[in-house]
Amino acid sequence: MEYLGVDVGFGYTKAYDGDRSVIFKSIIGDAAEIQFQSGFSEGGELENLHLTIDDKEYYVGDMAEKQSNVREFTLDQNTLLENSAKVMALTALALFTSQGSREFSVVTGLPIRYFKQYRTRYVNMLEGQHKVITHYHGESQEKTIDIRKVRVLPQPFGSVFNLLMNNHGRIVDKDVARQKFGIIDIGFRTTDYSITDRLRYIERGSRTTDTGISKAFSLISRKILEQSGINVELFRLFEPVKKGRIRIRGKEFSLADLREEVMRQLSTAIVSDMERLWVDDWDVEFVLLTGGGSADLAPILEKLIEGQTRVISADTDMRLANVIGYLKYAKYIDLMEKRRQLPGEEPLEEAVQEEQPEKQEA
Repeated sequence: MEYLGVDVGFGYTKAYDGDRSVIFKSIIGDAAEIQFQSGFSEGGELENLHLTIDDKEYYVGDMAEKQSNVREFTLDQNTLLENSAKVMALTALALFTSQGSREFSVVTGLPIRYFKQYRTRYVNMLEGQHKVITHYHGESQEKTIDIRKVRVLPQPFGSVFNLLMNNHGRIVDKDVARQKFGIIDIGFRTTDYSITDRLRYIERGSRTTDTGISKAFSLISRKILEQSGINVELFRLFEPVKKGRIRIRGKEFSLADLREEVMRQLSTAIVSDMERLWVDDWDVEFVLLTGGGSADLAPILEKLIEGQTRVISADTDMRLANVIGYLKYAKYIDLMEKRRQLPGEEPLEEAVQEEQPEKQEA
């Protein structure tokens, strides 16, 4: 059975199996017939995601953005789960499945605000057998994806486990595991705030706000509309914002100064929310900055936040911070369930205790 971390986000869907990762935009669309293939710049598999799921054909990611007549890209959690999440999760799993059948144990996450409300629904949606047909360069492959187990975590805890565990699911930084620290997980639609104290989730310091990167994108889109008369969809702004410029009808518009301004505004809002939420939690040792949005905001936040900060994964794609941690947690659970520990390993519950061990909630 394959262990897989999967993260269906508002901006991107990510998956990781320990050897490779996949990332694609969280867009689905109708599979419009393409009459002609030029043979140039067709791209690889990730640029040509075309699948049949539950007897319905979809384009997913870049393929949906470029080719679909009707596209779905949402910033609403209920709409995401109702219409898109299953398709995007199974698309990710299909990329790790060769022709035939494969069994998976999946760990995924939900924003803190939606964790209690949607966790059971999410599990029921994904667990079980799913028939998927992938279409790529004129060839179709039928695959059976058998999801034996789905575990759902509050999203920021993916980054906690990523920070503390190695790739085998062992805690390698026990000193930090015994500390109290805060996590700010900046996504596309939301920012999650959470506090862990000796790996115990602290409800009082945990919350989801709407101050995600999409808020900055909305301001940039509004400015582009004022200057050009064109309403640019948010999912088409990822590359232009990164490059600092966009071309519309042959004319280039600079986004560099505007990007810096809105990112500073967003960072200030995030820190203000943090200070209000954690007013009684002055004893945190440090604040962990994580999530795809931290790639842009961490340098600003580090200057604004009073106290120590850490960045989860400065040398890798920040969008993968949680999903890598999900996989590490899956490996840990596997070790514990089989009652088989690697040399020198302690159970998670004991690893964070100094005396009189007591079971902790992870």
